[in-house]
Amino acid sequence: MAAEVAMGSAAVARTQGSARRKTSVYPTWFFLPAAVIYGVLFLYPTVASLFFSMTRWTLFEANFIGLDNFVQFFREPFLVKGLTNTLIYAFVTSGLKVVIGLLLGVLLTSNIIGRGYLRAVIFFPVLVSTVGVGITFTVMMHPTQGVINETLALFGLPKPGWLTDPNLALLSVAFVDVWKGVGLATVIYIAGIVSIPQEYFEASTIDGANSWQNFWNITLPLARPATVTVVTLSLIGGLRSFDLIWAMTRGGPGFTSDVIASVIYKQYQAGFYGLSTAGNVVLFVMVAIIIVPLSIWFNRREVEQ
Repeated sequence: MAAEVAMGSAAVARTQGSARRKTSVYPTWFFLPAAVIYGVLFLYPTVASLFFSMTRWTLFEANFIGLDNFVQFFREPFLVKGLTNTLIYAFVTSGLKVVIGLLLGVLLTSNIIGRGYLRAVIFFPVLVSTVGVGITFTVMMHPTQGVINETLALFGLPKPGWLTDPNLALLSVAFVDVWKGVGLATVIYIAGIVSIPQEYFEASTIDGANSWQNFWNITLPLARPATVTVVTLSLIGGLRSFDLIWAMTRGGPGFTSDVIASVIYKQYQAGFYGLSTAGNVVLFVMVAIIIVPLSIWFNRREVEQ
């Protein structure tokens, strides 16, 4: 009897094992196309960039020079300035998008007149071409003929050189970036806020809580997943920003509004392909160093809560 039971158990195990083998084939085959695409479009270019960043290369030859490109990168003052500007630009734009997006999200989920229209108006800049936005605001911020300074002059206020003053150029472009991108942050916050069960607000109101207490104790903590999404997307976008800065200032005046991406582009234009590739690697590492620990910390906090 025991032998029959053992044989039966072995048969069941073999059947289950063969079933697992049969069913495990399909996930593997479904995975392979994605793995091939990922390898061709991401892994291979990443490894190739790392190799070419350690060479002095042209379209026809490449001479290995080790880490000389990286040493030169951090010795050049304008390259280090671009690195600093990238960090400033990323944190300013992401911080403002979080704050303004959250406030607009709360406003546009309340009972106000024309709520649907206002949502469309705020989201509209996201759909507009970044280069088009840059050209438009370049005209509007003209120091003598721009509509912004002309309006300030009507009230007797000075006319700042928004894009010509070295102290204002980078921040001016950052504010335009916020104007264009805050609509997406607002939509994410709206989705996060409307997903909060209304029972929490009803119970809080019965307990005598006011609007500020509801916001601080209910909306802000429970909209945390939306905040994580906005912070992550905004930081990545800010660290990789190029098109708006190039359309408005081309890194000027001088190098005062240059970021890593614009410096890389200028190096390519000048024919320093190895140095510019090293800049790409530095940008990649910088994004990874900031975003990966931040994502791990956010996920850990979410699990703890």
